[in-house]
Amino acid sequence: MLERSLTSADATLCAVPCRTGMYQSGGGLLFIHMEDPRDKWPFGGRGAELDLIREALHGDRRGIVVTAGAGAGRSRLAAESVAGLPHAWVTGTRGTAPLRFAAFAHLLPGAAADSLSRAVDALRPVRVLVVDDAHLLDDASAALVHHLVANRRARVLLTLPGGAAAPDAVLALGRQHMLSHLRLGPLPATEVTQVLSAVLGDHVEALTAQRLRRVSDGNLWLLRELVVATREAGMLRRVNGVWRWRGAVPMTGRLRDLVGAAMGEVDGAEREALELVAFGEPVDATAAGTPVAPLERLEARGLVVTDDALLVRLAHPLFGPAVRAGVGRLRALRLSRTARPQENLAAALSAQCAELTALGHAGDVTQVVPGIGERLTEEDEGWDEPGMVDFCARRAWIARLRGELREAVAWSTEGLRRSPLHGPCLAELACSATQSGDLLTAEDALGRWPQDSLPEFLATPASFLLARAWVFATRGEQDAAVGSALAAARACRSGARLPDGLFALHSLARSGAAKPGPPLAPHGDGRFTGPGSGELFALHDVVRLGAPGLVADRLRRLADTLPGDLAPLLADHAAALVAADGPALDKVARRLADLGLLLHAAEAAGHAAKAHRDTRSADASIAYASTLAQACQGAHTPALLDLATPRLTPRQRQIAGLAAAGLTNREIAKRLGLSIRTVANQLCRAYENLGSSDRTALRRLISLASG
Repeated sequence: MLERSLTSADATLCAVPCRTGMYQSGGGLLFIHMEDPRDKWPFGGRGAELDLIREALHGDRRGIVVTAGAGAGRSRLAAESVAGLPHAWVTGTRGTAPLRFAAFAHLLPGAAADSLSRAVDALRPVRVLVVDDAHLLDDASAALVHHLVANRRARVLLTLPGGAAAPDAVLALGRQHMLSHLRLGPLPATEVTQVLSAVLGDHVEALTAQRLRRVSDGNLWLLRELVVATREAGMLRRVNGVWRWRGAVPMTGRLRDLVGAAMGEVDGAEREALELVAFGEPVDATAAGTPVAPLERLEARGLVVTDDALLVRLAHPLFGPAVRAGVGRLRALRLSRTARPQENLAAALSAQCAELTALGHAGDVTQVVPGIGERLTEEDEGWDEPGMVDFCARRAWIARLRGELREAVAWSTEGLRRSPLHGPCLAELACSATQSGDLLTAEDALGRWPQDSLPEFLATPASFLLARAWVFATRGEQDAAVGSALAAARACRSGARLPDGLFALHSLARSGAAKPGPPLAPHGDGRFTGPGSGELFALHDVVRLGAPGLVADRLRRLADTLPGDLAPLLADHAAALVAADGPALDKVARRLADLGLLLHAAEAAGHAAKAHRDTRSADASIAYASTLAQACQGAHTPALLDLATPRLTPRQRQIAGLAAAGLTNREIAKRLGLSIRTVANQLCRAYENLGSSDRTALRRLISLASG
């Protein structure tokens, strides 16, 4: 939305360096060139698009048209695409549009600009031509570009804003299918993370990367401005080697100017309506007193959007901070009270926790709507709300179910930042870390549980047992892993769980720490019913750990009694795995993916690949498993590791997994009761079988193979 507004206002943000030492945009706006982090960003992401453009500039292809909104990086992508290739570059500019062959002036000496034929002859040596901002070409330059493409005189790369008016000769290249077309969308979340890590030079917390992607809407220009603004404000900080952003969006003068240009002029009534939405979104359009008429005008201009429930929200994440920054303190106080009168944070958090729990147990996690918990986390508020820690644990659980393992680690870490001894957060951190292949972090999390001195009346929590099962699995101790998961299922069935408040108080008393803040109140019946505590998921983890025959019957009985589609689906997974039914496992994998359970789906597809008897079906299942696993942020579960290392013996796979997790030969030998020489020999054989050379290459290979 912001990109379209800027383009329509002739204020494009996709600026390129000019020889004058200033930045000049296609819309004519000038930005002074300054030495700051904006100018030092490496090119990142867009790998698939880069390959597509380069392919279009080779062989018998004529070229390609790249369209994108302002700030999407089309000029930078074009420059990277022709890096290393002999090429000529021309740029359309609005001010020179009336001049004949103005864009080609630097390439056409003397009389060459007198006619089209002479211009064509002068450009004979050019094999690759880049035309940036082709919508601003003068008619003669546009005709020249059309002639070069139509007569195959050069391969041409054109860039222009999506939907922009352009000379007919330029538009005809697309209509006549002479050039292929690539539409650039916002930068995906995974590529935003890659860019941020390259720029900041260290690991970026998943929640921070996700927030920067959301607030910038994947717009590279806005992303740069946000990084600079948050660093200057001291909100984006490096803590223990991890970059984390907490606090409100800092609206610098530069950001306010950019957003203000996108929003344009509004009248008094529209301004009041914008302020109402900015302080209280979503706003119910049907509620008494809602200024419907101004909101209708704002909706028509694309500044607000309305969903099916007639709830009104601002159309871009930066509109709210920009509007709020322009309001005086007293007016802001009044608007806040009007929009959110006496907001009960405890009740809102409790409701969101219940919502997340219901969502997870229903099994459909395709859509997770952000709420009060996410807002308090981002703004680093709610420290006196005990429900915030429970929210973080549940949010981590949902992220893990969705295969978003880095987000799961980040959410559980956020909960532990607020309450270091919160049991479900420790369990979630251990689960998500082990499933990411980070055994040391998982062991550290479980090491903070005071299991050696729990009172007898408190049974071991199911969430701890399940987390320990995944730690055993990562160590290669399958029997212990299955046994711990079965114990977790039995604990869930009997209702023997440790309430969070008692756990925290007992741990603090044992350690001699100071008295905690507000007590951690249990929910509902006093038992924690969130992450990892449901019998259904515990039994299915037994399936995932490779022992479906032990729980298939119990899962089928649960499927007959529990509501919804999830229990029957997990029972089908166990039954199909017991029967080694490849087609049935493929079907299960696709149904799990439809529910958003991507890691579970990837493992089911991996099971299908091993069950298939014909190579073609097995290859198709492997390809599907790989595609799903790549969306799971570096998952390293036993099923995926087994698929990634088919040429290894069980012992070699066990040792290779521990080596990839960062353990030394001595540590592996101690864990497995082997000699250091035996570990070294088995690891050497694993290297030979996998074509790897050392631990770093081994971890990289396993990561690529398993997603």
